Amino acid sequence: MIDPQLLRDNPDAIKASLRTRGADEALVDAALHADTARRDAITAFERLRSEQNVIGKDVAKASDAEKDALLATVKELSQRVKDASATVSEAEELASKALGALPNLVLEGVPAGGEENFVTLREVGSIPTFPGEPQDHLELGEKLDILDMERGAKVSGSRFYFLKGAGALMEMALMNLGMKLAVDNGFIPLIPPTLVKPEVMQGTGFLGEHAAEVYHLGEDDLYLTGTSEVALAGYHSDEIIDLTAGPLRYVGLSTCYRREAGSYGKDTRGIIRVHQFQKLEMFSYVDPADAAAEHERLVSWQEQMLQSLGLAYRVIDVAAGDLGSSAARKYDVEAWVPSQSAYRELTSTSNCTTFQSRRLNVRHRPEKGASTEPVATLNGTLATTRWLVALWETHQQPDGSVRIPEALQPYMGGLSVISAS
Repeated sequence: MIDPQLLRDNPDAIKASLRTRGADEALVDAALHADTARRDAITAFERLRSEQNVIGKDVAKASDAEKDALLATVKELSQRVKDASATVSEAEELASKALGALPNLVLEGVPAGGEENFVTLREVGSIPTFPGEPQDHLELGEKLDILDMERGAKVSGSRFYFLKGAGALMEMALMNLGMKLAVDNGFIPLIPPTLVKPEVMQGTGFLGEHAAEVYHLGEDDLYLTGTSEVALAGYHSDEIIDLTAGPLRYVGLSTCYRREAGSYGKDTRGIIRVHQFQKLEMFSYVDPADAAAEHERLVSWQEQMLQSLGLAYRVIDVAAGDLGSSAARKYDVEAWVPSQSAYRELTSTSNCTTFQSRRLNVRHRPEKGASTEPVATLNGTLATTRWLVALWETHQQPDGSVRIPEALQPYMGGLSVISAS
């Protein structure tokens, strides 16, 4: 959530951010009203409690003749205090909900507008060319017997699949290559839980506009995560962490689940948009003053991965209206997909500033003896199953085989080409 003091001191800044997102400015007025009602309720409660304490002392000193009247007053005041306490609880809940409805403040320079208003920062690599029409990843996967959508649907339904043989090995190779890159750059590897409590899912901002995407186990009141960002953000919840030596970085490998609600009819062919996939996620806890620089570092590691795999790609600055509620700025890295003659998102990285840490109560001390302050959190993907789409299509050969990038070969037993048996 945003800083409540900012809401009180500079509501116009929050309204300006909402305009950039194309969101409703009335959310600010509602939050201000709820915050004022909460503070008024607390003041009224504390005044009654103070009065109750004074009368309590008077009863102890009163004569027998005075006590009956005072005790009647105490009884009546006790009920008023109880009612005031209930009012405070209700006001705090409403204020928390109103403040929680406000998305993160968009950083200066983020493009205004919706999904189509992104700004291309750079294009890297040569667009691959082919002597004829390139095959798409599903054709390649089926002919090479490395992807089985039919049996995936038989076992689990639509948008499920089996990776098979060299296809399965390539996905694991991708994760191993990314893990090595992360560890070499100081990330601590974690295999996180993929089921989390509601407060952790809420704290990362995935139960707002993204709630329809999330699988919920009602009997256990647990959520299946669509990214290990959720568990990694909750790892240090309600803690004071030490950032004096620099950012605290984790890299999480997990299976991820998404309902893909609202995407019916979109990318139904192959494994571009599926319900279950593997994902390697970077997550950084940093001093807020270093968040922008850390964001650039995360992007540079993502680009290093794509370059090592021989993929042509572009980096875009995502427009404000296409940001999630937690992100203050997001860069997407989109690889060229030959069968579509278009760039498609492979990875993104978000600067969430202090939005998630305020919800999850993750703090640090800027210097020894100083008061604690919220940390900034950032996340970025190093590899997912979707990368196989761009890899197979980019590196397909005229004979129908797929060349394996040199960077992946050590993780595939030295295999250099996937060909039909």
